[in-house]
Amino acid sequence: MGRADRAMRSYIRCIMTRMFSNRTGPCVLAIVLTVAMPRPGDAQSVQPQVHVTLPTVTVTAQKEPADPQTLPVSVTLVPLDALWNGGLLTIGDASIEAPNTYFTDFTARKLSNPRFRGIGSSPANPAISTYIDGVPQLNTNSSSIELLDVTQLEFVRGPQSALFGRNTLGGVVNVASVRPSSTRWTGSAMVPVGNYSAADVRARASGPIGGKAAVAFAIGDSRRDGFTTNDVTGHDIDFRHATFGKAQLLVTPTARWEARLIYTGERARDGDYALNDLDALRQRPFHAARDFEGHTNRDVHATTFLTQYAGRRFTVATTTGFVHWKTADLTDLDYTPLPLLTRSNDEKDFQWTQEVRFASTAAHPVKLGDRASLKWQSGIFLFTQNYDQDAVNTFAPFVLPFVPFTVTQHSPLAALDDTGVGVYGNGTVTLADKADVTIGARFDRENRKAALSTFFVAPVLLALPVNVNAEKAFSNVSPQAALSYHVRPDAIAYVSVSGGYKAGGFNPASPAGSEAYGEEHTWNVEGGLKSAWAGRRVATNLAVFSIDWQDLQLNLPNPSVPGQFYISNVGSARSSGVEIEVRGRARDGVDLFGAFGYTHARFGAGTTSSGVDTSHNKIPNTPDYTAAIGTEVSHGLSRGTRLYGRAEAVFYGAFKYDDANAAGQDAYSLANLRGGARAKFVFAEAWIRNAFDTHYVPVAFPYGQLAPSGFIGEPGRPRTFGVTAGVTF
Repeated sequence: MGRADRAMRSYIRCIMTRMFSNRTGPCVLAIVLTVAMPRPGDAQSVQPQVHVTLPTVTVTAQKEPADPQTLPVSVTLVPLDALWNGGLLTIGDASIEAPNTYFTDFTARKLSNPRFRGIGSSPANPAISTYIDGVPQLNTNSSSIELLDVTQLEFVRGPQSALFGRNTLGGVVNVASVRPSSTRWTGSAMVPVGNYSAADVRARASGPIGGKAAVAFAIGDSRRDGFTTNDVTGHDIDFRHATFGKAQLLVTPTARWEARLIYTGERARDGDYALNDLDALRQRPFHAARDFEGHTNRDVHATTFLTQYAGRRFTVATTTGFVHWKTADLTDLDYTPLPLLTRSNDEKDFQWTQEVRFASTAAHPVKLGDRASLKWQSGIFLFTQNYDQDAVNTFAPFVLPFVPFTVTQHSPLAALDDTGVGVYGNGTVTLADKADVTIGARFDRENRKAALSTFFVAPVLLALPVNVNAEKAFSNVSPQAALSYHVRPDAIAYVSVSGGYKAGGFNPASPAGSEAYGEEHTWNVEGGLKSAWAGRRVATNLAVFSIDWQDLQLNLPNPSVPGQFYISNVGSARSSGVEIEVRGRARDGVDLFGAFGYTHARFGAGTTSSGVDTSHNKIPNTPDYTAAIGTEVSHGLSRGTRLYGRAEAVFYGAFKYDDANAAGQDAYSLANLRGGARAKFVFAEAWIRNAFDTHYVPVAFPYGQLAPSGFIGEPGRPRTFGVTAGVTF
């Protein structure tokens, strides 16, 4: 190693250590730099030199398979290797690699709310939709399932309403299942065990049956003890246990036709919420004190039927989806040692979706001239959704003023029905193989009905029942335009303008007069540069964006009923920021990745929420910045055995919990490590997550007089560690 090389590497170490000068950063950076930089004898020992490049990947961020480096949209791909090597078992776990992305996950599986660039909202009317094998999850309750037999995830940021329609004005999460193997039988099984009595058994098998069909099966069972102890009883209250499975059938009767049937099911029987007073939570993490311990149960069943005809000049694809889920929660709603208030909440939902899509083929675009061609796609989308909720609050004697007996309140007993249709078209004109001009639009219309009731059950009449029966229709046209220019064969610069849309609707329960809420609209302007260099060993993506909201829908706590939320249009907002992603292959067996995102998201002037002026306040649950840095390394030994490891650090900036900005979370960081050995058919590894046991509270909300601090929240996951053993064939 020359003197200049040593000086440059010392300089890089110094600068990067200063950038991440906390107890997590230097440790992980030391690992990254150590494995990434060659040893003194490497140059002489590696003969002949092997040409190393990043792997080629494909995404469906714009519905058509494409290289993400050629698309005028911000998309982060988490492929199968990253899911496997990182032990990423949920969408929230995988999201750490996407900049300006933050998931607020409760201990209850159904409450997992993503936020992209400051955009996010209610589980019942999401701003970011999750598509599982092409089927949109119209309620986030069915999207936060275990990742079983999944081949990749895509985090697509920015409004996607021109292609995907309703509830995608913040972006889209695409989840794709592993395609059944039609050539040979393959399979795997793994058993991770760890602290908190954690055990997670997963197995899969796939292979051909006959000459024109293939099947795949996967099963899993995951369980652990709770992280939080109830000081009243000594029990852990937030334990988890889920059983899940997936079955697939792929039929290819001809070279041009195929059909695929996918069934996914999950049964979860979990403990109670780990909620506690915010100040108490920070003084004594993972402790609560309550007289009653409840549960959170969920069942999810989803069936997807996909067909595709691949003609010479066009393709036709259909996606039919059925999703049914139900939940049953029982919790101590006052979250204190006193027997004051409990809540039973039963929800169920059924959705049917149908999409038919037509598109030109990649090999035969429409010729518009000697130096111009057109790629196009269009489609129609239909859906129905039926949602029912019965939530019962039970008040102990004298909790309600001057009421000396037990009272139950149904708040709400609700039925919401929704039907809709969307029609879209999109075209990209390529000029001289240098410039791409994309124009698209989508028309959506839906009709929503609500039957809402709130009433008391008591020996005497306490209040008259409140009944609301309403119906309303919403429609919108969402446009999109983009211009991208190929600066060189492996680099593009682009700019895009798009409109985002989210329909209005009805709250199952809310303060009087707030039963309905209106549409939300956004305009998004984005510019970016995507490039590959160093012989395609390094890929970098840069994006800057600006988002303007009108009639922002915000999920607010009901001040009259503890633990109840409703959607309200609070006014305008603006978000702007920058994103940087870098991936590199330093040499064979050494991959590096990093991402940084900055978001400046504020409410507009004159914005009010629950009667409080929130002008220029921070939009809640939006970190000022997100960052991730890490490496994956592997080294071959004799007889096909390889050692491998992965290290990553994730950084989140400070954010506020509520629209009034009354409380928030300071900046924090997490580190995850994993390493092991893999032979031809077996592997074993050790892992640790949140290696430095960082204490943080990722989610909290106002809770009035029942919380001494005015807020209750849940702690983030503590340090967990364990080992995994498995087989593959």
